[in-house]
Amino acid sequence: MKEKNIDIRWANTNDADALLKLNEAFNGVGTSIEEVKDSLALSDELIALAVIGGQAVGFACAQYFKSFCYRGLHGEITEMYITEVARRRGLATLLIAFIEDELRARGVTSVKILTGQRNEMAIQTYEKSNYTKTEEVLLQKKL
Repeated sequence: MKEKNIDIRWANTNDADALLKLNEAFNGVGTSIEEVKDSLALSDELIALAVIGGQAVGFACAQYFKSFCYRGLHGEITEMYITEVARRRGLATLLIAFIEDELRARGVTSVKILTGQRNEMAIQTYEKSNYTKTEEVLLQKKL
């Protein structure tokens, strides 16, 4: 299912406009191009970009951390989005593997992904990449 014109790579500040548009379609948060550029330049966040034929069609973000509560570094894939027209081509699986390789190289020993209970397509994709469901409950509060 691999296409020859697919490229998975790390995003950089030249990708800010494409990331802004992709994130607006995904999250609708209305960030500015300056905020995206600053985040790309200053953050430790890992941002992988899926490109088909020179056009950005998806992204995934990850973070990792060390806590005294656990052994080793832990990671989280925090965001994953593929445009509707680019879905069902294996891009999400490629993005996951790309990020996992980098996290592993940095010493991360476990990775988690959070998604909606009804997001069956995403759950199937994550399970295909050997993630397993847990019984954890997410509680959230706005401050």
